Amino acid sequence: MTMRIRKVAVLGAGVMGSGIAAHLANSGVRALLLDIVPPKAAPGEDTASKAFRNKFTLGALANLRKQKPSPITTEQALGALEIGNLEDDIGRIAECDWVIEVVKEDLAVKQALFAKVEQHARKDAIISSNTSGLSIKGMLEGRGPEFRKRFLVTHFFNPVRYMKLLELVAGPETSPEVMKTIHQFGEEVLGKGVVYGKDTTNFIANRIGTYGMMRVLADMQKAELSIEEVDKIFGPAMGRPKSAVFRTADIVGLDTFSHVAKNCYDTLAHDEEREVFAAPDFLKKMVEKGMLGDKTGGGFYKKDRASGGKDILALDLKTFEYRPQGKVRYESLGAAKDVEDVRERVATVMRGQDKAAKFAERVTLDTLAYASRRIPEIADDVVNVDGAMRWGFGWDLGPFETWDAFGVKQGVERMKELGLKPAAWVEEMLAAGRTSFYGVENGKDTYWDIPSKSVKTVAQNPRTLRVEYLKRGNKKISGNDSASLWDMGDGVTLLEFHSKMNSIDDGIIEMMNTALDETEKNFRGLVVGNDGGNFSAGANIFSMLWAAKAGEFETLRKMAGALQTANQRMRYSPVPVVTAPFNLTLGGGAEVALGGNAIQASSELYMGLVEVGVGLIPGGGGTMMFLRNVMGAYAADKDFDPFPFIKKVFLTIGTAKVGTSAEEAREMGFLTAADGISANRDFLLSDAKQRVIGMANAGFRAPRPTRFRLPGPSGYATIDMMLYDMELNGQVSAHDRKIAQKLARVITGGDTSPSVLLSEERVLELELEAFLSLAGEEKTQDRLQYMLEKGKPLRN
Repeated sequence: MTMRIRKVAVLGAGVMGSGIAAHLANSGVRALLLDIVPPKAAPGEDTASKAFRNKFTLGALANLRKQKPSPITTEQALGALEIGNLEDDIGRIAECDWVIEVVKEDLAVKQALFAKVEQHARKDAIISSNTSGLSIKGMLEGRGPEFRKRFLVTHFFNPVRYMKLLELVAGPETSPEVMKTIHQFGEEVLGKGVVYGKDTTNFIANRIGTYGMMRVLADMQKAELSIEEVDKIFGPAMGRPKSAVFRTADIVGLDTFSHVAKNCYDTLAHDEEREVFAAPDFLKKMVEKGMLGDKTGGGFYKKDRASGGKDILALDLKTFEYRPQGKVRYESLGAAKDVEDVRERVATVMRGQDKAAKFAERVTLDTLAYASRRIPEIADDVVNVDGAMRWGFGWDLGPFETWDAFGVKQGVERMKELGLKPAAWVEEMLAAGRTSFYGVENGKDTYWDIPSKSVKTVAQNPRTLRVEYLKRGNKKISGNDSASLWDMGDGVTLLEFHSKMNSIDDGIIEMMNTALDETEKNFRGLVVGNDGGNFSAGANIFSMLWAAKAGEFETLRKMAGALQTANQRMRYSPVPVVTAPFNLTLGGGAEVALGGNAIQASSELYMGLVEVGVGLIPGGGGTMMFLRNVMGAYAADKDFDPFPFIKKVFLTIGTAKVGTSAEEAREMGFLTAADGISANRDFLLSDAKQRVIGMANAGFRAPRPTRFRLPGPSGYATIDMMLYDMELNGQVSAHDRKIAQKLARVITGGDTSPSVLLSEERVLELELEAFLSLAGEEKTQDRLQYMLEKGKPLRN
């Protein structure tokens, strides 16, 4: 039986502590944030006042509001956060089910704090430390047996809202129930990926990640590679984040990075690769000179002041001068560029023959061999190591998944040729006839378990669901190049997009209709979702531009009209339809998300109708559906002035505003109060499926269509007056104004009057007419072209 966690105390309000408290609040959990009373006062400060005594926590709260990217999913979240200080308010930790210590990495400071916590915390409260380097044994000195039983390390990664990793480390006496409670809470409430580490320096992710980065620093000068060349190699080409190696170091801060490496060097006397953790001279010199990265305005990279910060200069490690970045061109990287599958892409780079490929192969194989030798020292199995690197460092593939992609046997042979030493257990696995660390049996993920020398199933939460699992089970009902329909079981189908960037095209619209035909006939409900990087980044701009340039307006009318019809069909189908958007859900993608009967969104959702960026307005029903959402129950009510609703819709679409979380999308009107939010993206499809089943079981009936009471020409004139002023003051161009006028005409209802009730169909007609007339404008076509070529909007 796991315990229920309703309130959490966070002790320490630095970047990490305030980030943890903010994320608890994001997740709907009440949090109490405490820090020390300032040791000295400024002249004239009243040391007895709350403002002085809570100065550090008040400062942290102010920072949470300003930080970018934002640590909070909505300003409202801060309502769940209370603050205080460790002298006056330590007694209040008795209200909390979990107490997290996040003070500075100093053993004496932590021990003194735990002595206080032991006095004041409830006897059944869980106590944890967010340390990344100190031993549990040291922190528990002087604590009683009850305290030890409820103590563990919970190591969050910064920024807490965006980094999925949560490393759990048990002490020698930690109770299994405590571990289970925090695991479940971390995964289901906070949306984290949980891994289990051992009580060793820097646990899993920072140990392997720091080794990999230090190995790059040590070898790059021998390989005669520049900073930008290394980052090009160890970026997306190798399944790593865009920030790669040096940009990551700049973001983290070179002082922090050096500290983590030094901690490894100082404490890992037994590590056969200890010397790799010794900072190279150039890194020491940079830290001494205060070149610490983003926080000091320059590290390995810095903005070029001469270009107004547009150009980014790179540091030349030989001269220690900043210089313009060189063009990075290697055949191996070029060959990998268009390979979608990350496993194939990584293997393509590592098998290349040029300097970049040789460097990638050497450093990667060295890191893989090192990771293999760290089991069971830092973790019990490959699953925990891979999870830590994917969720903590943003790698697409963990070390052992990378090794599988390269080929385990081939990897071992190449390591030996390069004088590297894989762990003995890897060769034992190959000798036992198992050729990969991971596999699939009976549709389930399996891994090679080292202690038992056998294959085991990867343990996971039953709410985890991916399209990949449906593929393995041969659950496909129908499909084309852009989308597929799957049987999810329990009478529910899943419509999956898989076009490039999941952009909405004819193939997707065709499958929306097929999905409804099939589901209405043989199933109980439909989910729209996928496993991609983004739900959908919008409609296919290329095909729109091609049709517009060729004057094929009938083609455009058919495409936009077909999306309107398919979205309306989803909403009024006799079976419930739940859409499951996540990450980028823009333009046409947002329109499909709005088309269902309910949304189950991932908490990390970036949703908006952004068509004005390419000189258009939404054309697939988005304008009408958003108006319907915002006006809600009052759309036809004559006692309500429609103008405030219309203004909100106009400004949101007209400024291409994007919600930066599901909570914010709800505040903007894209989600309704009844829509759901999943904290953990891995659970999104399963949660959406449960919602469909619930709706079907509760006797689902399609909603009645909305009728709108809109102001017509008088409302339009009010908006246009504002636009006229804006154009006069140079805030918008003539073409911007034209787009905004078209939008205003749609949402004020065209030639109507407040005494007439307009149907959804009529608003859709107005939308389609406006969309097509804008597509015919040369300036709009220029905007479409610019977006395709440059990937950013053109203001013309």
